[in-house]
Amino acid sequence: MTIYLPVMLDCHGQRCLVIGGGRIAERKVQGLLEAGAAVTIVSPSLTPALAELEGMCLLTWKNREYAPGDTKGAFLVYAATHDHTVNLKAAEEARSMGIPVNVASEAEAGTFITPAVLRRGRLTVAVSTSGAGPGAAAGIKELLEETLGEEYSYYLDFLHSMRTEIKRREESPEIRSRLLRKLGRLDVLNEMREGTFIPWGPESIDSWIAQNREEV
Repeated sequence: MTIYLPVMLDCHGQRCLVIGGGRIAERKVQGLLEAGAAVTIVSPSLTPALAELEGMCLLTWKNREYAPGDTKGAFLVYAATHDHTVNLKAAEEARSMGIPVNVASEAEAGTFITPAVLRRGRLTVAVSTSGAGPGAAAGIKELLEETLGEEYSYYLDFLHSMRTEIKRREESPEIRSRLLRKLGRLDVLNEMREGTFIPWGPESIDSWIAQNREEV
């Protein structure tokens, strides 16, 4: 069994190539656009959803079959056509250039696989079965969706704003570290889940920092 290294990759503004214009390619494109990638599709046809995205100038479409040299200069490549031979040719070219490539028709032919992804604002949870069962990964993701509600989005925004304020206000590394540890133990998640959380203003933040600067 191939052991994959989980990586959160910054694709913002990077040229990412998707070869194929069908339903599988559509899913790959949606994920790339969420990540802010500059997407190029090579395919003689597009699904209605992809055609709509192209019409909105959210991606670049090359209306033709894949040709040797198409992967050159790409940051990532998704070989997602219905033609297994084409996918393998594109993957071979990408690998020869050191470009990470995902092959929809045969995971082992690529250098990375795409997990099922759950997003809650700043929270990203990726579920992978190492290619054994994409349907199973999707099912596990659905279970996690029931556990990880929208409150996690608000909670992580709160943590981020508090961490930013602590780092801005406290010059002492020791005090910053102490406050950040206490912030991690602060139980506001349940209040957010129950709808009883009252957003903290500057006075509440000042008060909490003042009360927690010293070791207890």
